[in-house]
Amino acid sequence: MSSRTVMAILGAILALYVVFGLVLPALFGLFKLVLVLALVAFAVVAVVTIVGKFSK
Repeated sequence: MSSRTVMAILGAILALYVVFGLVLPALFGLFKLVLVLALVAFAVVAVVTIVGKFSK
């Protein structure tokens, strides 16, 4: 095996580690944050709508 092949294999392993170890957990964390923010916004809109209808 030449050193170029070894470096290519090590680079591929490092790229897989970065994708599965760092990028995917960050994306899932961001998705959870957006989901929680959307649920909070939905609850606020629902409460404001209900209070607005009952106050009339």
